[in-house]
Amino acid sequence: MARTIKVPTWKIKIPRLPQIDPNRPDVFEEMTLQEHLIELRDRIMKVCIGIALGFVIGFILQGRIIEEIRQKANAEAGLQTINPTDPLMLSLKVAMYVAVAIMFPLIIYQLIAFLAPGLTSKEKRIIYISLPFVSFLLFAGIAYGYYVAAPRALDFLSNWNAGSMDWSPNGPETLSFFITLMVGLGLSFQLPVVMFVLAKIGIFPPKKMRKWRRYAFLGITAAAAVITPSTDPFNMAVVAIPLYVLYEVGIVISSVFARTGLRNAETAAAT
Repeated sequence: MARTIKVPTWKIKIPRLPQIDPNRPDVFEEMTLQEHLIELRDRIMKVCIGIALGFVIGFILQGRIIEEIRQKANAEAGLQTINPTDPLMLSLKVAMYVAVAIMFPLIIYQLIAFLAPGLTSKEKRIIYISLPFVSFLLFAGIAYGYYVAAPRALDFLSNWNAGSMDWSPNGPETLSFFITLMVGLGLSFQLPVVMFVLAKIGIFPPKKMRKWRRYAFLGITAAAAVITPSTDPFNMAVVAIPLYVLYEVGIVISSVFARTGLRNAETAAAT
């Protein structure tokens, strides 16, 4: 007789963002100060636990990352350290930066979840739609800074008067150089999302974005000068060009997906 064998099956539940009906009436929950503080404490604890787990991963990867930074900085003799504690502190800083980068989506989600009770349904919907793009653009900016902007800048600086100068960069300063570019570009790459939200709310419509192109270019140039540790035109261009491209991408996204802002939609509905 044939014997049937039952194979156990497991169902994995993937967490999803809450489904929000924009037409549902808004109901704001009233909470006491103590309840707000308890919720804030719980969310901070979740963020701290997540960063602690990310720190373990970062500490495992810190040796490889420091070696890659040394290669990208063209430091053939190794990164210089002055204080006896610099090697250890450099490793801990790299591990902490990796932890914050890995857990950034968790940090943003906890922040939004804490502020969500005071937002309308339409505002929540816009924020939850933008959340995946915020994380993607952050990691894209960090990757661009790590693999393109910082190595090209250091290669340019290391070859400047190479015959008369000895290039041996300091370890903590080189790490700060990388972090400044990576964090600055990670935040600057949020430009399309910010433009979409402003257009959807009705503060900065796409028509006005097109008119303000020259002012946007001046602002992006000033931002590139702040983000770039060195003020030479080459490194500023490496930062400014992708930011201006993102501004044009933001105009396209806002024109397609945010033609009607919330203010105009609410006015039309009321009429």
